[in-house]
Amino acid sequence: MSEKRESLATSLGFLLVSAGCAVGLGNVWRFPYIVGEGGGALFVLLYIVFLLLFGLPMMVAEFSVGRAAQRSLATAYPQLTPRPGPYRAISRVQVACNWLLMMYYTTVAGWMIAYPVAILCGWFDFADPAGFLADFQGNATAQLFWMAVVCLVGFGICALGLEKGVESVTKKMMAALFVLLVGLAAYALTLEGAGEGVRFYLMPSLEPLRHRPLFDIVFDALGQSFFTLSLGIGSMAIFGSYTSRRYTLPGESAKIIGIDTTVALLSGLVIFPACFAYDVRPDQGPNLIFNTLPAVFAQMPGGLWIGAAFFILLALAALTTVIAVFENIIAMTMEVRGCTRHKAIKRDAPLLFLLSIPCALGFNLLSGFHPLGEGSTIMDLEDFLVSNIALPLGSLSILVFCVSRRYWGWGNFLKEANAGRGLRFGDALRFYMAYVLPVILVLVFLLGIYVKFFYR
Repeated sequence: MSEKRESLATSLGFLLVSAGCAVGLGNVWRFPYIVGEGGGALFVLLYIVFLLLFGLPMMVAEFSVGRAAQRSLATAYPQLTPRPGPYRAISRVQVACNWLLMMYYTTVAGWMIAYPVAILCGWFDFADPAGFLADFQGNATAQLFWMAVVCLVGFGICALGLEKGVESVTKKMMAALFVLLVGLAAYALTLEGAGEGVRFYLMPSLEPLRHRPLFDIVFDALGQSFFTLSLGIGSMAIFGSYTSRRYTLPGESAKIIGIDTTVALLSGLVIFPACFAYDVRPDQGPNLIFNTLPAVFAQMPGGLWIGAAFFILLALAALTTVIAVFENIIAMTMEVRGCTRHKAIKRDAPLLFLLSIPCALGFNLLSGFHPLGEGSTIMDLEDFLVSNIALPLGSLSILVFCVSRRYWGWGNFLKEANAGRGLRFGDALRFYMAYVLPVILVLVFLLGIYVKFFYR
């Protein structure tokens, strides 16, 4: 490498940058609407249980590989074992999956930046939010422009360096995100009728089972708890490689999952009290954010500013993930090609823009292409490949690498995970992580395929 390897300046920086990668549209956009579809508090309870059972050990495993190797997943495996075997090929697939994730995430992040701009500039029609979204997505020029803005902002911040760019900017974004979330939640809780929304959201009951099969609720909670952390493609491993051994990885992972869950729960405290206060059904699916909530904002005193603040919140959530994954892509390029950060960005930025074009055009010029059946888009295909295939199988490969004697092995993994001060994993977890968790990951993968193509 022609540059000295960078590192995060503080432990707080590690927590917030890693949490920023996990905190994304899945927390503020997907979580509320899937809770609404899942019947509220019962879903939330299952979600938290699954996070502890699956998310925590998998995050520790991915962080451990990165911190022990002091590398991204692109080059980490050979650093930790003399016989990486299939992991050379697996690492190339994991690198590709980071690119695939950003090939559609940049488009969605572009929407989140465009919405507050449109609201504040008076272009947004609160009386017809569905019409605005259809016109916006149907405009190829607009889609490409906002996607390009995301690429420029994300790579521009990464170009400033790990400490002065990624860490410093993400800290500020996460602080602003929390201020907006707490402020909006506090406002929503003062609305008349908000209490009914809080009860729906936080008081578990079996009432949802009268309207929806238990399998659906359990599967959605399992999927949300697993996919919210974006584990399996190295998005977390890179930040493990940037941190010190001052604190144990189980302890740090628990804090990051706590931040991620807090953001998701607070987003629900913004949305459900508002929905119930204005007699709006919360089970509107993906349209809840783009079509239903703007109609709610239109009825609120100062709704324009509330709506703008909410979509700024979404933009911050999207950009923290974009910056984190861009950093992973750049680090992988630096390691594989032995080049500087700026040379990696000069290669990666234009390439990612070009690869992101099909998704941006999938709602307009390429809207006739339905890769997964009638009504599907290019974005649906890319999201399916990442969420249903890459993340569960990638997580399985990392887990096997950590617990199998053939590769890195349980002893080495446990030593790295427990280095430092804080919460530790015990040897009693070996059976669970070596035999139970891999079976669960295989089931997550198979159920994802089944639900996508065969269920209902």
